[in-house]
Amino acid sequence: MKRTAPRTLLALALLVPAAAGCGGSAGAGGPDTVTVTVGYQSKTINTVTAGTLLRSLGYFEEELARRGARDGVRYEVRWQDYATGAPITAQMTAGKIDIGSMGDFPLLLNAARGKQLDRPTRLVSVTGYNLRGGLNTIVTAPGSGLDSLRDLKGKKVSTSVGSAADGTLVRALQQEGLDPGKDIRKLNQQPAVGASALQSGSADALSQFVAWPGLLAYQGRAKALYDGAALDLPTFHGVTAREDFAEKRPAVLEDFLRAQIRATRYLREKPVEAAESVAKATGLPAEVVYLYNGANGIATFDTTVKPELVAALKKDVPVLASAGLVGEVDAETFVDSFVDDGPVRRAHGAGYDEALAAKAPAARSELWRGDGTTASYDEPGALLAAVAAAGDGAVRAAYVPDTTTGTQWFADKAVWVADGARLLPFVAPSAAADWIAGHPGARTVSWEQALERAS
Repeated sequence: MKRTAPRTLLALALLVPAAAGCGGSAGAGGPDTVTVTVGYQSKTINTVTAGTLLRSLGYFEEELARRGARDGVRYEVRWQDYATGAPITAQMTAGKIDIGSMGDFPLLLNAARGKQLDRPTRLVSVTGYNLRGGLNTIVTAPGSGLDSLRDLKGKKVSTSVGSAADGTLVRALQQEGLDPGKDIRKLNQQPAVGASALQSGSADALSQFVAWPGLLAYQGRAKALYDGAALDLPTFHGVTAREDFAEKRPAVLEDFLRAQIRATRYLREKPVEAAESVAKATGLPAEVVYLYNGANGIATFDTTVKPELVAALKKDVPVLASAGLVGEVDAETFVDSFVDDGPVRRAHGAGYDEALAAKAPAARSELWRGDGTTASYDEPGALLAAVAAAGDGAVRAAYVPDTTTGTQWFADKAVWVADGARLLPFVAPSAAADWIAGHPGARTVSWEQALERAS
């Protein structure tokens, strides 16, 4: 993602006076104004229910307006947009951001930095998650001869050290018997820089988080090399709040979480409208937003703090420790002291336990028509038939879940395998090769051949 331009940083500095603490203190609106500052990442689109979409819907402001009418206080929300989680953490530990959203690895760094500076933070809710890890993908150039992780030996791989995408890269290489510190040359770069490096040839592959892999694939600037869901380890984005703010303004934090719950419901009920809204705010193609946030998208949106996600955080701690990004800490104690689902439990009310136990349905193939309507299919072959039957301009986007991991991908960017009468999609060529090795007679076919066979 692009670094915040100096002009934008100056604007933010002017917006939030250095002397003004945000934790519910009086702000520029006068002595009876309580200012709440929210840090978010507009282009990290799995945080939209606590950022971009929530802001556009105005739900938090509505919740605070009702509270203000009861309290006799004027509440003001200040939204601050950043490219990554690191500056949000820096502002939180400086007392200038009250609530922030970011990915799982940055959340742990947020917790570590808060403890180090005696400005502790709490993980209070979740935005989007994928229980298998499909939010992170390793991609390579379209014309690259790289087909598997083993092909990365001796190559230059761009990633953002300390991000979940870096964690995916490290774990995936280790699973293949490669040493991430010796067998590749890791380039520590911001996503936008890495994307440019991939295009110029100065990087052989790129390991990044949502929405970069999908965006580059959609633009024809990259092809998938490795589906993060192959690790079968959850990855997610969540909401963190300063502990002092949560203790001073617990009702305001619960108002934020109620607003997030409402935004999550809106996204589920109106996924196309939500994708269009986020696309307009971020400049990302709506088709890419929908790949991740759509009705059958890679991400599941749910504010509850599921045990599987907490367990995954504990497995992430050693990865960050090995990179020297957190000190030697006991993962169990460290994570348990950071996670606090009390506020979101209260915001949900009686329905929390039911929501906590709910499981995401299996992804289905989906067609986004040119007229704005969508249709889903149990079998990818049925989607192919629908695409083949549609006229020019009748299809806006088509999505299919990977045969082995369930990760949604663009149908025309997938690797297709013909196995008897079945047409099976895969995100990565190595996954397709594994399938073919175990199914005699199966073979890869092009997108055009798959369409022809389906019709």
